[in-house]
Amino acid sequence: MPYRPSVPCKHPMCPKLVASGCGKYCEEHAALHKDDRENASKRGYGSKWQKARKHYLMRHPFCAECEKAGKLTEATVVDHIIPHRGDQKLFWDESNWQPLCKSCHDKKTWNEDRNPTYRF
Repeated sequence: MPYRPSVPCKHPMCPKLVASGCGKYCEEHAALHKDDRENASKRGYGSKWQKARKHYLMRHPFCAECEKAGKLTEATVVDHIIPHRGDQKLFWDESNWQPLCKSCHDKKTWNEDRNPTYRF
């Protein structure tokens, strides 16, 4: 049975090859990318989430932050008020969800990621 061919390292400008199925990066660059985020599906945002998100946005069509400012803007994102950080109970708790437009969600996420709150 033939082997699958090696694939190029995903690090920009790296010419090295990586054995298929052994990761995305060569040994030299693997350490640089160990903290890269998983894809959306692996982080819990798969088909079950997409269905729940769609139903939530149908029931809550306007951005919560824009409404506070007296504007009506269509919500396109279901935001977790308290970041779940992988906690499935918090992830699926609808009382922790709020509808936001992309602009408001990006502002909120930027501020939270830049100044994270840690709970021990």
